[in-house]
Amino acid sequence: MTTFDVVAVGETMALVTPDPPGPLALGGPARIDVAGAESTVASYLAQSGLRTAWVSRVGDDPFGELVRARLDGYGVDTSYVEVDGISATGVFFKDPGEATRVFYYRAGSAASKLGPGLRLPPARITHLSGITPALSSTCARLVDELLSTRLCSFDVNYRPRLWTTEQAGPVLRELANRAAVVFVGLDEAQTLWGVASPEDVRDLLPNPDVLVVKDGAIGATSFHPAGTDFEPAPAVDVIEPVGAGDAFAAGYLAGMSRGSSEAARLRLGHRVAGAALRVTGDVADLKEML
Repeated sequence: MTTFDVVAVGETMALVTPDPPGPLALGGPARIDVAGAESTVASYLAQSGLRTAWVSRVGDDPFGELVRARLDGYGVDTSYVEVDGISATGVFFKDPGEATRVFYYRAGSAASKLGPGLRLPPARITHLSGITPALSSTCARLVDELLSTRLCSFDVNYRPRLWTTEQAGPVLRELANRAAVVFVGLDEAQTLWGVASPEDVRDLLPNPDVLVVKDGAIGATSFHPAGTDFEPAPAVDVIEPVGAGDAFAAGYLAGMSRGSSEAARLRLGHRVAGAALRVTGDVADLKEML
């Protein structure tokens, strides 16, 4: 059985966006794509040359076929993805405007039926996010099981549409504190836990071997066994910010898998995030960058 560098676990949905961009209420042509935090990480890692698998559950429907085909196209192994003959693949819609809104139709999706005992291949690290435990009680038990049995990276990835700050705060803190590598935005840490600085986040999460606190266009701070590193974020002409956090995590994990220095891992995270910021889709083409 192949041992992967990274196995990513979580939901990916079909994404419907008006094309050209405009309010959903006006109707008209649309573009169908795919998007999911963990599969975005997997797609960038596969493009970086790492042996990467994405494990999840999709419906036996065209959207599920699209998700698998898209990830296969990036070089991600999808052979462990379960196909559900009853529940559908989740779908969400982007409503462009002065402040882009997103509408999710994922309740009862195939991925929400994930649970303990999921068949996963061996991996050097398993990547999870704080989205999954909010999907269902069985998904929450799956995340608990994986953090107990595998070496994991964990992106906090707080989604207020899935649960309130009061619900999510203590749960995400407990889960993150059990992972080996943790990614969190300073803004979401402030929302969830009322902290003011990266050092405050470290005080709340002392257990991870590595804690990376991202502060948007300012930079990223890494707390690790050898000390603390900070790398400023390079200036980027932003087209769309969606997916940049997942891209950063992928760049960092790629550097970690190659044994790069901590500073080099952070710089690679910034580079991949910069590529994501310069495209409208969730996954940028890295051929020209890596």
